[in-house]
Formats: sequence, structure tokens, C-alpha cells
Amino acid sequence: MVKDLNELIIDSAQSTIQQIKGLITSGQFNAGDRLPSERKLAIRLGVGRAQIRDAISKLEFYGMLKIIPQSGSVVTGDGINAFNGIVNNMINFEAREFSDLVETRLLLETQAVKIAAMRRTTEDIINMNNALNVYEQKIKVDFPAMDADLFFHLQIAEAGKNAVLKSLIKIIIPDILKKYTKLKFSEEGAQKTLEEHKIILEHIVNQQPELAAAAMVTHLGDVMALSKSINKDKLTFLI
Repeated sequence: MVKDLNELIIDSAQSTIQQIKGLITSGQFNAGDRLPSERKLAIRLGVGRAQIRDAISKLEFYGMLKIIPQSGSVVTGDGINAFNGIVNNMINFEAREFSDLVETRLLLETQAVKIAAMRRTTEDIINMNNALNVYEQKIKVDFPAMDADLFFHLQIAEAGKNAVLKSLIKIIIPDILKKYTKLKFSEEGAQKTLEEHKIILEHIVNQQPELAAAAMVTHLGDVMALSKSINKDKLTFLI
């Protein structure tokens, strides 16, 4: 059966990610090495620079790469073997699985916020406050500020001091936020998100794990409801 254009684009994007990941896992690039420029990678892999940029961005989320401004993408060497099995199993998600993915996010983040409330340090509080301030400023000039939203959640995971939990959250959140932003987001929604972030942070600062978890459940309620309402549609996530 001939694939339609969308399927061909999806296959190409997946292939790009796998090829770059393969350069790392095969030992062609080791921890501390800098990847070739986007232009050179695009020529080497026979794809467009936009696909290279998207693949690098996703691999950074998974901890394989670190993007350094003015320097390019550097291999971190963190969690490569651990990520391989997980990432390979998350190439495509049908709609019936999207709600499961969102439910998994809820389970992970409620635990993350609990342990963040118990383990947070003064430095963690400063970092979470800074992330919150960045989100508040960014929604005024760069709505909907998805990256700043994600950064706040990752700072919560950092405060929990559980590297595995943080890595799992880094894997599943980015594409959920992308799809959610495309389907349902408004200026009022951004302000609502900000206020919910503030409540979550307050409970973390006050070391109230159960209240923090309850606030996180409330915060993720909209995306949970959305995931259930679109089960009839096919949702494809590219990682």
C-alpha cells in the first residue's frame, strides 16, 4: 500500500532522529564531542536542516545532547543506553494510547512534586521561582511559551533529586505539550497555568507534599480531559 505524504514525512523525521542517535550510540561521537553543524548533518543524512534541528531538539530533551549557544550540540553521554529501549518504543502513539501517555505523565508528575516538596533546597526554590518568572514574562511577549512551561516542570523534577524520574518526565512531556498547545490553548489558559504554577510552588516551598500533589492533579486536569475527548483521532508523536 502506498503511503500518503503525511506518513512519508513521519517516516523521514523518525529516520533522522534514529540516524543521529545512531551516530552517538555507535561511538562515532562520544561524550564531550561536538556534533557537526546543522548544514553538514543535513548533507550527511540527506535531509533538510529543519528536520535536523527538530531531531537535535528532541534528543536534547532526552539527555543525549546539550545545545550550547554559539557552540552547537555537544554529546552528553547521559543515559544513552537507558533511553534506547524507552525511546524506540515511543516512536508512534495512536489516539487510544495518547490518554495513557497523559495518564502516565500525571502519575510521574504527582510523585515528582511530592518528593520535590520533601527534598527541595534553597537553591531549588530559587530555580523554580526563576522558571516561574520566565514563564510569566514570556506569556506576555511569546504566547503560549510552551518551552517556559516545560522548564518550570523540569525544575520541579530537578528538585526531587531522582534522576530516573526526571528522565522519564523529560521523555514524555515535550510532545504532550506540543499537541496540547496546537489543539487547545488561549491567553486565559496561559494565565490559568501561571496561577496553578504559583500554587504548586507555594506548596513545595512550604514542604506540603500532599497538597502539592493535589495541586498538580488540578493543574493537569485540562490536558487529561482533552486526551479523553480526542480518542477517536489519530495522534502521531515524533521523537
